[in-house]
Amino acid sequence: MQSYSTIVGVIELRLGGVGYRTTTVRYGIGNSTVTLIMERFKESGLTIEDLKAMEPAKVVSLIYPPENLRQSEKPLPDFFGIHQRMVEMKHPDLAFLWLEYKEEHPDGYQLSQFYKLYGDFLRENFGLEKVSMPVERIPGEKMYIDWVGDQPELLTDPSTGEISKVHVFTTTLGFSSCVYAEIFPDEKLSSFISGVVHALEYYQAVPKYLVPDNLRTAVTKHSKDELTLNSVFSDLEDFYDVVVIPPPPRKPKGKPSVENHVRFLETHLIERLKEDIHTSMEDLNREARKIIETINRGGFRQRSDIRKNRMYAFETYDKPRMRPLPGGSYALCDYRYYTRVPDNYHLEYDGHYYSVLYTYHGKPAILKATMSEIRICDENNRLICRHPRSYKEFPRYITDEAHMPAHHQYYKELNAHDGDYYRRWASVFGEAMVTLIDRILRSAKHEEQAYNSCKGMLHMSNEVPRHLVEEAAQICIDANACKYSYFKKALSKVSDKHTTSADSIGQLPEHNNIRGRDSYQ
Repeated sequence: MQSYSTIVGVIELRLGGVGYRTTTVRYGIGNSTVTLIMERFKESGLTIEDLKAMEPAKVVSLIYPPENLRQSEKPLPDFFGIHQRMVEMKHPDLAFLWLEYKEEHPDGYQLSQFYKLYGDFLRENFGLEKVSMPVERIPGEKMYIDWVGDQPELLTDPSTGEISKVHVFTTTLGFSSCVYAEIFPDEKLSSFISGVVHALEYYQAVPKYLVPDNLRTAVTKHSKDELTLNSVFSDLEDFYDVVVIPPPPRKPKGKPSVENHVRFLETHLIERLKEDIHTSMEDLNREARKIIETINRGGFRQRSDIRKNRMYAFETYDKPRMRPLPGGSYALCDYRYYTRVPDNYHLEYDGHYYSVLYTYHGKPAILKATMSEIRICDENNRLICRHPRSYKEFPRYITDEAHMPAHHQYYKELNAHDGDYYRRWASVFGEAMVTLIDRILRSAKHEEQAYNSCKGMLHMSNEVPRHLVEEAAQICIDANACKYSYFKKALSKVSDKHTTSADSIGQLPEHNNIRGRDSYQ
């Protein structure tokens, strides 16, 4: 059974014309799973917009009805047959054979377990486990992303002379090998996102796929939950219309390009940066850009290489097959994952607390903070609400009244008004009502203690003609009885008197000389 995010993601990719192979690699599932999801989606008669509007649990139940779920033993692959196929294949591909296995056994082992079992089989029977294959690079298709393994000591504190480590982010285009590098103080999620965005801006184009190496390494010491990382990649995919796919597991040969360039940069970038003293990140990155420019314009070792140099190959082969950058700028966010929304339905960020609909309390949530806005999403990265980001010291709680339960809204309204508010309300009726409300407010030891009485009297008066409210207020003033209970009796008395008087208007007196309606029948 797959998660909501996987189900919706698979459907979106397939509806967008993305092939089976890419879809299965993107979500780590088999062809049969993709087929199952798409068949049940089509049988439902719903659109993808309909699915997104549904509760995630209902979407999962739609694709995987509870009555269809069952436990079964996983069939062990025929590794003797699989190994024979690998030997006979012109381009050995174990992942392809796993896909065939999963088509036959949808409930069988996942890819990582399949690789491990095959490795065990090789060691036990042949004493080896590695097979390699040539990789055909398609221009403009993939951008590989990685952190340089070593953290070189390059940043010097001018006041103390202390040298600190930095982290080098790098990307490589699959065909041209055109590289981009940027230096950050850490490998946190915000640095990773900035690196990806800046790399795309450097290329001024978007490939079909982004391939980050080792997703957990990419966000060292930051992501304790995959939900945050999935949310980041989902946002990148939506904005750039790109697909983020991880490389196959078990240290594959599928992306040696970026790994080779990581080793290349360790020598040609980092060693050259060590030649000078750098006292700021800006200085380091300024020098790094010059070195990267030299690397990209330097020729390849083999003169017969049609690419000539990285920049030429990029301009000639990669860029024409890549899409232009979308309009606008990608909003860099600080992502925070919360395992549960507190009972007070507010999430803390930067000393302030931002509200979310109270029905989400106890559920996971993802907060995304930009310089101007706070966005809160559910665990499936669906937007719940937005708030302008606050930089003022007070108020600390930023609350949308629509997020509050009814009884909280009542108490908020009750506590939000002062004495002047009730005096202004009383002025709608007249001077006597203003005087009465003012006396009630002043008679209390603390003005706040009279707010309930004032509010009750004014609400009581809303459905009564104004001149009667004024008359009742004047009665209280004349009697020096400025209280809620006395006003209620006075208003009832003048209202009854007015009703009786109105009923008597237009009635004829009784008299023997006046004929009634019965005389005309």
